[in-house]
Amino acid sequence: MATPIVTAAAGVMNPLIGKLTTLMGEEYKKLKGVRKEVSFLRDELSAMNAALEKLEFMEKLEPDTKDWRDHVREMAYDMENCIDDFMQDTGGAHTNAGAGFMKRMSRRLKTLRVHHRIAGQIEDLKALAVEANERRIRYKIDNCNTSCGSVDIDPRISVIYKDVAGLVGTDGPKKEVLSLLTVTEKKLKVVSIVGFGGLGKTTLANQVYDDLEGQFDCKAFIPVSQKPDMPRLLNSLRLKLGINELSGICEVQDIIGQLREHLANKRYFIIVDDLWDQEAWEIIRSAFPPNCNGSRVIVTTRVEDVAISACSYQREQIYKMKPLGSKDSRRLFMNRVFGPENMCPSNYEEVSNEILKKCGGLPLAIITIASLLACRQERSRNDWENIRNSLGAQFAINPTLKGMRSILNLSYMNLPLHLRTCFLYLGMYPEDYEIMRDDLVRKWIAEGLVGNSHGKTLEDIGISYFNELVNRSLIQPVINYRGLCCKVHDMMLDLILNKCAEDNFSSVAYTSEDMTRLRDCTSKIRRLSLISRVDRTTSETISWTISDSISQVRSLVWFGDCKSIPRLSELKYIRVLSFECSYFSESSRLDLTAISQLFQLRYLKVSGYFYAELPAEIRGLVHLDTLDVPNGSIPSDIEHLPRLSNLRMGLYGIIGLPERIGIMESLLTLDGFRLERSSLEALEGLGKLTNLRSLELHSYDGAECNLLEKAAKFDAFASSICKLRNLKYLKIVGNHDDKDDILGSVPDPPALIEEMYIDSWKMLGVPKWIGDLSCLHSLELYVREAKTDAITVLGALPSLVYLYLRVVTCPKAGAVIVSKGLFPLLERLTFFSQEDVTPYLGFEAGAMPKVRELSLELDETSWGGAAPVGIEHLLGLQQISLTVWCKEKESPEQVKLQVRSAFSNAVQLHPKPPSVDIKCYPNL
Repeated sequence: MATPIVTAAAGVMNPLIGKLTTLMGEEYKKLKGVRKEVSFLRDELSAMNAALEKLEFMEKLEPDTKDWRDHVREMAYDMENCIDDFMQDTGGAHTNAGAGFMKRMSRRLKTLRVHHRIAGQIEDLKALAVEANERRIRYKIDNCNTSCGSVDIDPRISVIYKDVAGLVGTDGPKKEVLSLLTVTEKKLKVVSIVGFGGLGKTTLANQVYDDLEGQFDCKAFIPVSQKPDMPRLLNSLRLKLGINELSGICEVQDIIGQLREHLANKRYFIIVDDLWDQEAWEIIRSAFPPNCNGSRVIVTTRVEDVAISACSYQREQIYKMKPLGSKDSRRLFMNRVFGPENMCPSNYEEVSNEILKKCGGLPLAIITIASLLACRQERSRNDWENIRNSLGAQFAINPTLKGMRSILNLSYMNLPLHLRTCFLYLGMYPEDYEIMRDDLVRKWIAEGLVGNSHGKTLEDIGISYFNELVNRSLIQPVINYRGLCCKVHDMMLDLILNKCAEDNFSSVAYTSEDMTRLRDCTSKIRRLSLISRVDRTTSETISWTISDSISQVRSLVWFGDCKSIPRLSELKYIRVLSFECSYFSESSRLDLTAISQLFQLRYLKVSGYFYAELPAEIRGLVHLDTLDVPNGSIPSDIEHLPRLSNLRMGLYGIIGLPERIGIMESLLTLDGFRLERSSLEALEGLGKLTNLRSLELHSYDGAECNLLEKAAKFDAFASSICKLRNLKYLKIVGNHDDKDDILGSVPDPPALIEEMYIDSWKMLGVPKWIGDLSCLHSLELYVREAKTDAITVLGALPSLVYLYLRVVTCPKAGAVIVSKGLFPLLERLTFFSQEDVTPYLGFEAGAMPKVRELSLELDETSWGGAAPVGIEHLLGLQQISLTVWCKEKESPEQVKLQVRSAFSNAVQLHPKPPSVDIKCYPNL
């Protein structure tokens, strides 16, 4: 049975109906009078939910309809809170976990006392539902349509017919696209241009069209809508190709047949602009006969999967749009505001730079905001600063920004309902913030935004949601030291924040004044993000008074400096509590002892420099899924949390594993614990966590235990690793000498491991068991010596994409030659050694066919002045990154010249010479 999910417009209506169904189940069968009323309430809400689902797909609503939708959404939130209280008071699912007989009897007596009160509340809820349902019938909500005011002009029209003289930064992209199209190949060729809305895909395609149209027998430029009317679209293509006879054809198949017949022996050039889905492409593509006349098609799209499909999965035929650089952004902006002949006054420099930062290289945003400034009757610095400060608000109301708003909104409206809500949750983060994928997905899950699917975990499904947002160019993936993250363009964030305000989905506070406004507002705050910009040297702080409007918040996320926190016990409906801060004024201790009263809490995270004090017991948090705190002690009953999936505790690995870790079978992620400070029983219990997918432990040389005890613990750890059959991620942090050889022998490693990072532990050599990891795509290792046979073991891994290999000594005899056929999928190789690697590292023809980046570390004192042999055989190589450690008195620039000269000679032999990036550091 699918999990009912929260949506932006309908709120918690789906989960609420699910909980009402639960109240009618066996667990509550003794509450007969209540059950009858609950059944009626569920039926009333189900009728309203059907109407809400219809309204979700409507972009514009009549005022009465929107008012009804908002009222029902807020009513559903309040009802769910009431039902949650009821379930908590009557001892619903899991609340008796671990309780003794007397406690269970006490709870049952309490249930009888609250029964009458709950029955009255259900009656009140029923009355609210009846009144709302009557309004639905009275307003004829079920029959409503979107407002039919003036029809919006397609915002791309102005782009298609733009004056080329005013364009900036398009020469390079145009040259690249032309190089993909103007090859001698005679077969039909399709090139895709993919990127974020507003990056200039249509403009670029139009420029290429203008350059090439004279070389073809017939040509056409056809815009595609989100939900194209295929007969109309194909008829438009037919007319543009000069098929003028009015045959009365209206069936899609007949039009396609006529188009194919017309194009069969011609050299044609067609641009399919703003394509949204693969199904539409399959129909359009069938109109293009695959002749051998040198025909060409360009597809522009925001969706990467569509771009890949259009090119028949030939990724080299895809051009990915990039934002304008700072120089081109500034030139475009100034040309629009002051004209090409005029300079920007010096007193406008700072504010213009801040406006351009907000635009983030998005040509559409730059042109639109520049136009807004250019048309102001009075031009003053204060006027510009007011525009800069109110860009988010202007985005929603200023008619000059309507075109940009429409283009960006297309991407949002094309999202399925479940992705819209997940997308809006990004409004909880600050501008330019690198959002960790795993944290974001776990917050989505905690808020009920992710639905389940048979055979998949909620986290797997949430990751697929994340990937789909990347695929649709709505978020930009970023890889940093914390792992996979994403960023949201500032202009898209403005769209998100406006939609969040419109649907009362979330609120943001930056100052005490913002908090006062939210505290006094009539609407209830459902999600609250505090983005503190307080100077830590001042006494200013955000004032915390929990009003009725704030007390029902479901997510509280705090970014920046934290000087005070609210009384957590008053936030009884909170699901997500996150402090992503770096500063606490009173001490380094954050008091979280009150969380034991937050019975709906599902996600708790503290990051920064806090010592988070947890309550001694937390077994009442039966819904808790993620516990991520840098704490010094473990609650005594942590093993009794029935739904805990992600556990990260211990800053720098200062605490050992919980003694009864073996019974925490719901764990999927375990991170932050110290191997040596864990008992032998805990390390053996680790092997019982058969659902575990991600494991990160700390281990350090030192006097934590004697040699025999340490050996026994390492053996227990290695044995437990073999039992974790679902493990996909393994990381060991710390340092050990190779004499320990901790994981040198793992007889039966988990076959599903995809990522393994053991670059802090020194091993004797590359363990042979690594060769059994057929799913491994990312690997970091630190070994004493890597011989040719070890490289062969790694090179035979069929899925390896990224390899970081750190070695102490180079082989004394024989070079390590990477042979033909090794590393078939490797894209990034990083090779560091304390000795000169260049004499013994070489590549045969056919080795590493897909490697794009080669990173090496050189020590000037040992470097022999040469580059590795065979770099020219790495045909996919695009970049060589060199880290050079210089002699103390040596000039870094002089060293750079020597190294560049040596590697330039090597790359000159390459058919497409890669770039060489060199960084020098003093060897202290």
